[in-house]
Amino acid sequence: MGFRAGRGIADITGETAECGLLGYGKADQQSAGLHTRQRARAFAFEEGGARLLLVVCELPLMSDAVVREVLRRLPEGYGAANVMLTATHTHCGPGGYFHHRLYNSNTGGFRAATFGAITDGITEAALAAIADLEPARLRLAQGELKNASVNRSRRAFDRNPAADRAHFPDAVDPATTLLTVERGGRLHAAVNWFATHNTSMTNRNRLVSADNKGYAALHWERTVAGVDHLAATAPELVAAFAQTNAGDMSPNLGLAPGLGPTGDQFENTRVIGLRQYEAAAALIGAGQPAVGERASEGEQASEGEQGSKGDRAPGGSPDPGDEWASGAREISGGLDFRATHLHLSAVEVRPEFTGDQRPHRTSPPVGGAAAFAGARVDGPGFKGFRPGANPLWDAVSRRLVYPFAPALRDAQYPKALALPAGPVNRVVPVIPESAPVQLLRIGPLFLIGIPAEVTIVAGLRLRRTVAAIVGAALSDVLVAGYSNGYLHYVTTPEEYDAQEYEGGSTLFGRWELPALCQTVAGLATAMRDGTPVDPGSPEPAVPVRARRPRAAADAPHPGRRFGDVLDFSLIGRRATVAFVAAHPSNDLRRGGSYLFVERLCGDGSWARTADDGDWSTVFRWARSGGATSVATVTWNIPEGAEPGTYRISYHGDSPPKGPFTGVSEPFEVR
Repeated sequence: MGFRAGRGIADITGETAECGLLGYGKADQQSAGLHTRQRARAFAFEEGGARLLLVVCELPLMSDAVVREVLRRLPEGYGAANVMLTATHTHCGPGGYFHHRLYNSNTGGFRAATFGAITDGITEAALAAIADLEPARLRLAQGELKNASVNRSRRAFDRNPAADRAHFPDAVDPATTLLTVERGGRLHAAVNWFATHNTSMTNRNRLVSADNKGYAALHWERTVAGVDHLAATAPELVAAFAQTNAGDMSPNLGLAPGLGPTGDQFENTRVIGLRQYEAAAALIGAGQPAVGERASEGEQASEGEQGSKGDRAPGGSPDPGDEWASGAREISGGLDFRATHLHLSAVEVRPEFTGDQRPHRTSPPVGGAAAFAGARVDGPGFKGFRPGANPLWDAVSRRLVYPFAPALRDAQYPKALALPAGPVNRVVPVIPESAPVQLLRIGPLFLIGIPAEVTIVAGLRLRRTVAAIVGAALSDVLVAGYSNGYLHYVTTPEEYDAQEYEGGSTLFGRWELPALCQTVAGLATAMRDGTPVDPGSPEPAVPVRARRPRAAADAPHPGRRFGDVLDFSLIGRRATVAFVAAHPSNDLRRGGSYLFVERLCGDGSWARTADDGDWSTVFRWARSGGATSVATVTWNIPEGAEPGTYRISYHGDSPPKGPFTGVSEPFEVR
């Protein structure tokens, strides 16, 4: 019968001011503006009566509360088994959208506005993709990318058996996989999977950012394909850059925060994102002109470039007659799916999965001391903790806890126990304990949905488990980490014993990976045999008291009006305007923009050339007094910007007075 496919995209940006950014967990990392918007990119598939929906969300983590709300809004026929909501894991997105306390710890609690922006946007993208379903050709290609990741936990990786280490001779997973949707001889959608943390932006950054994977998607859509994300019509191309087993993969190639290909976090974000784009686009083949080279010449380093139509590379879709890359193949074979909910606190793991040929049992979740140390390569955690040995916590655990709790010792040793989340959950919901585990098939491609951060060797064992049962090539089986929820890390038992950050964050103990391998083996067997599976029990809905939004104490500066220009400068190729502002959370402008860069046309009208979703623009907000504030808009003028007269406008809202606009004086770009 052939595939039908559709795509959709929507804005999911939450509160860009005075909201804790999720990812690093720092109390002082509160949003203070916007660099790039966060988007959800949805891909719907149908074949032979079967349906699948994949939504790649530029979020720090995927929340079970978000999943529950989105599934509630989807049409009949779409549910927990055949819908995958996956996060790219940016560490600079507004938080507060969980119903579990731990993830709202730096946001002052649940943030209804951010939760609403996320769930509304994901639903909007999903419904657009479903409505867009049309006959399509799907192609799958694989390649390698070796200069966009480094192993940040080498001491733990090196504890794995030689056969596993040999699969990753450079201690990284270089695989880059591209699934494309072609309709009418044109490229309409692309999904890329590659393992690297979305942590090019550091924990000192306070601008909302989709980070390196967001840049890769923005570059392909906006710079290369010329997509206008604010247009009312469907985009020509939707391109998503999703995660796989990135648990121990960092983009900070210099093994320190902010030390990637360069020493600048904005430039690191751009370069690592560009490398992911180039590796993906190269898999399309000769039809892609100059694969990012022309565009990259005009892109600027710090705080970016994108937005001017004048510097866009030509094309964006292969011509109908072009050859595709070697190894890219049109796929068939239909769609299938299986899913279950696994109560990870009490899994009996059979001997064939444990590695020591003895049965074992997982335990309720416990955070280790090493977990609070943070991943030093991407951003240090809390003082008083470190990866590996933590003498005080080790002594307490080994002398006072483990001797009196043999079952806990079997599951958690040698972890230095620091946060007994399981017992705390009985009093107040801190973290989920039920793991949604999913297996999707799109032709020969198998996606293992895991609600956690999976290291590359842990991912290899999950992939080998599925590949052996369904008879697939190992390269056609991927771990889709950060999917359908979040339960921290998954390491191998050998890595767990090192108690680096990742092992300390493997909450359910050293048998957590074997338990997941056992579960995906059951899903793969059922898929192979065409039998159903027990869906299990999802995480119970957690009642939540929404943080009462604080009324923004907005007032213009004395003698000024909202939107008045306070300062303007044009230095080199950077234009900066400061405006009398109102609080950005008065209107999140989802699907819109806080700013426009406009060029004067010959007929006297003004044409938009950039907005707040572009790489070349930066929107900052700061209080200047008890009730007054300033919005500062920066435009880093791209080298390819068309000469002419420009202006910058700022758009805000201050109830009850309503929306307002401020406009800079015109200035010349030569």
